[in-house]
Amino acid sequence: MRDWELPETYESASGRVRWQRLGAPTAPAVVLLHGTPFSSYVWRGVARALATDHQVFVWDMPGYGASAKFDGQDVSLAAQGRVFAELLQHWELREPLVVAHDFGGAVALRAHLLHGARYRRLALVDPVALAPWGSPFFRLVRENASVFERLPPHLHRALVREYIGTASSPGLHPAVLERLVEPWLGDLGQPAFYRQIAQAEQRFTDEIQGRYGSVEPPVLICWGEDDTWIPPARAHELAANIPTATLTTLPGAGHLVQEDAPAELTAALRTFLTTAAEGGSRQSR
Repeated sequence: MRDWELPETYESASGRVRWQRLGAPTAPAVVLLHGTPFSSYVWRGVARALATDHQVFVWDMPGYGASAKFDGQDVSLAAQGRVFAELLQHWELREPLVVAHDFGGAVALRAHLLHGARYRRLALVDPVALAPWGSPFFRLVRENASVFERLPPHLHRALVREYIGTASSPGLHPAVLERLVEPWLGDLGQPAFYRQIAQAEQRFTDEIQGRYGSVEPPVLICWGEDDTWIPPARAHELAANIPTATLTTLPGAGHLVQEDAPAELTAALRTFLTTAAEGGSRQSR
């Protein structure tokens, strides 16, 4: 399970970001954003598939995966949106293709609507985008993060393991589940897990929700039909709010579509992204 490494670094205001690039440098650029409480690892299969004809950029947000974790770190949606806009400049990507999952959807939308980031096309996979969001468990932890942070390590591990497991409809392979849990363990990982939940405030999506009608690039919304974290009804609501959007639902997939239906998701993304690479016109619902 050590075959997914991020060898490159970028020093952001929220700490060191780990990233990597796959594929030919001359191919169309696509950037993949992960959600919470995940990392770029969830994109490993899709990234490698897309890298056959794209230049693929993957990164772990500050406070996640292999990137920096430290006390007092700003890992809010506001900070992540700024970091993403900075990364696009660092990579010299003026108008890339962007694919964003969960929390990453809000990050990509904030970077576009508030920080001037331009995308050729934007795919949103089960994104955090519409109020209200956050499960009862998520809200409980957010309101009591300082208490949960003091859990004994074995109880914390069990909590994180069970929580992440519910993101999949058919269930995660045990080795994959352990790989997703691992970054949240230990002296750095345990407080980082509760820090990112404590800072996940709805006001950061409230700031942009009213602007979705001004999203410029063509948008593909992909949603797992068995998503219990963000109900599929939100997919239709979001599509109705973005004039350039089309919607694809994926049967048998929960919130973590990359693990539940990787072939179907990759096929949908490839069709959408390849249309852009071939100079396709803007899609409409």
